Amino acid sequence: MRVIFLGPPGSGKGTQAKRLQETRRIPQVSTGDLLRQAVRDGTELGREAKGYMDSGGLVPDQLVIDLLLERIEQDDCENGFILDGFPRTVKQADALEQALAAKAKPIDAVINFEIELGILVERLVGRRVCPKGHGEWHVKFNPPRTAGICDVCGEALIQREDDQEDRIRTRMETYRRDTEPLIGFYRQRDLLHGVNALGSMQDVSEQIEAIFAERY
Repeated sequence: MRVIFLGPPGSGKGTQAKRLQETRRIPQVSTGDLLRQAVRDGTELGREAKGYMDSGGLVPDQLVIDLLLERIEQDDCENGFILDGFPRTVKQADALEQALAAKAKPIDAVINFEIELGILVERLVGRRVCPKGHGEWHVKFNPPRTAGICDVCGEALIQREDDQEDRIRTRMETYRRDTEPLIGFYRQRDLLHGVNALGSMQDVSEQIEAIFAERY
């Protein structure tokens, strides 16, 4: 099963990818993680990517796709993979489609995490995390036992910089402009399946499993 998870920041893609990785035994493949690992390992592609990153430029799409192709040739991807965070634009999707076709490894399904952006902003603005990595809470939906304090270690919870409202709205606008067109791209290919991302973690998981059971 070769799957793309599509949806705005904070819609739960990463959480569901990890759950699916456990239940279906197919790895979550994040292009951001691939880039950082390639740079740390000093591979040929990593050195090339580092040059762009150090200069503040964007890593070219083809270099990212080459990293992806290298990753999906590994043994743990034999039964499939979950792409999380790529593609982000129609241009990237088109290039990825051609590259995977050449490898005879086309995408089987695209799961679109559907949620109103206004609700998503509320979710992210209210998120608080433990600075020591003991988890995260929400001021409204999942408050800690003592307001502002980690249930595990007693440290004061913090709000990530990326969870501040002005930054969230900027990220959402970027998503709306660059990534939402992918919905039409994959719908035309009869690959798109929507899930209601507003439900509980278990509910969203069940929706995804139902899609797989019905069609795959």
